[in-house]
Amino acid sequence: MTSTPDRSDPASIRLVLIRHAKSDWGDSSLDDHDRPLGERGLRDAPRMARELTESGFRPDVILSSTALRARTTAEAFAAELGVAVTLDPELYGASASTLLAIAAGSGALSVVLVAHDPGMSVLAGRLSGGRIEHMPTCAVATFQWDTRDWDVVDSIEPTDWTFDSPR
Repeated sequence: MTSTPDRSDPASIRLVLIRHAKSDWGDSSLDDHDRPLGERGLRDAPRMARELTESGFRPDVILSSTALRARTTAEAFAAELGVAVTLDPELYGASASTLLAIAAGSGALSVVLVAHDPGMSVLAGRLSGGRIEHMPTCAVATFQWDTRDWDVVDSIEPTDWTFDSPR
C-alpha cells in the first residue's frame, strides 16, 4: 500500500474504486446479476469498509452497480462511512471509461464506485500508471488529484493513491 492521501483538501478530487466482494456461485440457476455475496465476501466487505473508514476518508457519494453482490458490498461500506448508496444500472459491466464518466457525472468531488471487473482493474491500472495490475474481489483503490476538474484526471498523474486487498 502507498501513503495515505491528504484527505483534508476540499479542492481535491478523490476517487475510490471498490470491486464487489467475493460472490457465491452455489446456485447455478441464478442470473449473474442476482448472485449474492458468499461467506468470504460477507466477511471481507465490512472489514475493508472499516479500514477505509479508519483512514479518515469520507466520500460525498457512493455509487454502486445494481447487481446484488455489488449492492451488498456498497451497503457494507455505506454503513461504515455513513453515506447512502446510489444505485446506477450503468455500472453493471461498465468499461473503465464509463466508470470514470459516471464518477465525473456525479457532481461530487469525493466519489466511491462499487462495480465489477474487467472495468475496475482496467481503470485502476490506467489511473495508477500500470502499477495496479488487477483488482481482486473487495479490493479498494483510492486516488487523489489536486484539481476540481474531472475532465483532466485521466490525463494527469494522481498526487497520491493507495491499494488494499483482503488477500
